[in-house]
Amino acid sequence: MSRNSKPTGYGGFGVWIATGMGLGWMRPAPGTWGSLPPVVLACALVLLGTDARHVDMSVALLGLLFGLGCLAWGSDVEKRIGKKDPGAVVSDEIAGQSLALLWLPWDNDQGHTVATCAIAFFAFRFFDIVKPPPARGWQRLEGGLGILIDDLVAGLYALVTTQILVRVLW
Repeated sequence: MSRNSKPTGYGGFGVWIATGMGLGWMRPAPGTWGSLPPVVLACALVLLGTDARHVDMSVALLGLLFGLGCLAWGSDVEKRIGKKDPGAVVSDEIAGQSLALLWLPWDNDQGHTVATCAIAFFAFRFFDIVKPPPARGWQRLEGGLGILIDDLVAGLYALVTTQILVRVLW
């Protein structure tokens, strides 16, 4: 079986959460697909005129739910697929990307909103791929924590980067 192929009869709520509602099975780049839900949620809420605090709460709740899902079911999916931190598990990307979208200075400008979401998305993808210290080392932890921790570190780096860029640009 290839490293990210979907085993026959593979399902259940835990797998659905760990694979980011099935986004982890998408090709190419499942981590990129898995990073999209928080970005789409934040962008849609801001464009609909939602108060910034409610945007933050919604994105934080999404990240928390999928982060806890990764902790709860990540190791089970690892065992089923037979690989450490399989690409199909993208609940960690949802959690990490959610961090990068918190506490941003959302405004009513559609261009700023889309650009802010794009900056947060690309910053997170960059740090998730590069895995600067201490992310790479912590990734060796066992089970769901090892899957999740490097993405949370990437999310924190992306949060700082996005905050600086957005506040300097507008």
